[in-house]
Amino acid sequence: MRVLHSATEAFPYVKVGGLSDVLGALPSALGALGVDARLLLPGFPGVLTGVKPLTESRRFARGLPGSEHARLLRGVTDRGVPVYVIDAPELYARSADPYADFGDSHLGAAALARAAVEIARDGDGAGWLPEVLHCHDWQTALAPAYVALGGLSIPTVMTLHNLAYQGHFSPELLASMWLPRDAYDTGDVEFFGRVNLLKAGIVYASRITTVSPNYAREIRTPEGGFGLDGTLRARARDVRGILNGVDDAIWNPASSPHLAAPFDVSLLARRPRNKDALQQETGLDVEPRTPLFGVVSRLAAIKGLDLLAENIPHLTSLGAQLVVIGRGDPIIEAAFADARTRYPGRVAFLHAQDERLAHRTFAGSDFVVVPSRAEPCGLVQLYAMRYGAVPVVRYTGGLADTVRDVTTGDDATGFTFDLATGFALGEALSRAVALYGREPHRFEALQRAGMRRDFSWAPSARAYLDVYGELVLS
Repeated sequence: MRVLHSATEAFPYVKVGGLSDVLGALPSALGALGVDARLLLPGFPGVLTGVKPLTESRRFARGLPGSEHARLLRGVTDRGVPVYVIDAPELYARSADPYADFGDSHLGAAALARAAVEIARDGDGAGWLPEVLHCHDWQTALAPAYVALGGLSIPTVMTLHNLAYQGHFSPELLASMWLPRDAYDTGDVEFFGRVNLLKAGIVYASRITTVSPNYAREIRTPEGGFGLDGTLRARARDVRGILNGVDDAIWNPASSPHLAAPFDVSLLARRPRNKDALQQETGLDVEPRTPLFGVVSRLAAIKGLDLLAENIPHLTSLGAQLVVIGRGDPIIEAAFADARTRYPGRVAFLHAQDERLAHRTFAGSDFVVVPSRAEPCGLVQLYAMRYGAVPVVRYTGGLADTVRDVTTGDDATGFTFDLATGFALGEALSRAVALYGREPHRFEALQRAGMRRDFSWAPSARAYLDVYGELVLS
């Protein structure tokens, strides 16, 4: 089976969030099942310099939206996955940030989607044609619309990694995106007087997937649908929730080159050396018996980090330490920076997005906090468990699918709380500190249970293959 994945991020070439990790791992996992899975990426600087060599595969006779002379380049990723890159400097080469807004992001999205459809219709220039187009998030969501409106027969899959981001634009831009006015007038792409690209993908795609089963349910409710719950309920029969996985080749505490002391579940006694190293590196007091809470996240209200900032006095009063790695909302950044000054040796804040430091934080922290107001899947809690850090999470989205509260029995892996309030999070933090101090054997059981959970990509890849099979064989 031949599948073309279209996205704006793929590790290690472009990374902003979890989407990058998914596209860095899923095509390889599908390849292990015999799928000829390939990638289509915009020609961002990190892609053009990271994928070597790149050779011209074809040109687009009509050009692409926003680019008259775009070319399709072809290369191979570090993992042997064929990758196509859209060479359109006027759209993609201006910034290393794939989401930098120059006022024409609608054209970048339209060009990426149109290129996917051109490959599906006419091939890659070397005789390869996909049997399925798999689109990821709003930047690719016009592809199912182009397929349906153009009368093409290729099936499309639309994966919603985060419904909060949808791509809203003025209807005056319809023509520049190569969309007919009828698609807006019928409501297929219209959303409260604006063009909504993600809605287009949901309306026109053959199948819709999300990145966890619980999130698939949440997005069909008014509370979790971000205005698209009605559209998703209308497509309910075609929605699937498939949990993201962990790339064991990269996120493996036994082989990670970034750790002071590699370890696994059979060598858990080596793990404390990583805590000592993390405390030294981040300027915390080196105290092996002090519970250390870690955060690796974009600092945003939707991630619930304001709730954690509110709890810093409470956490330090419990005798715990906190290390926060991330960037984002200036107000939340300022709160953690202030806490670092107020609680020297107890609170560390590093304004950074550093993959190596993330590994060390997961390996050195006793707990990892993910207090998200909404979390489609969440990879942080999966990495935390893989590295022996016990997750403290809000019971929502994929966090609810993957973390079992300590009260649930022998298969428990962490601590959960329901309400998105500082008080509810504070109570969960108190429970975590109490168990750490009073029941060390039970804490170790949580660590081991999390490390033994199988969150590899193989089961997820098989679930996607089932979806493809439904479409190709129907």
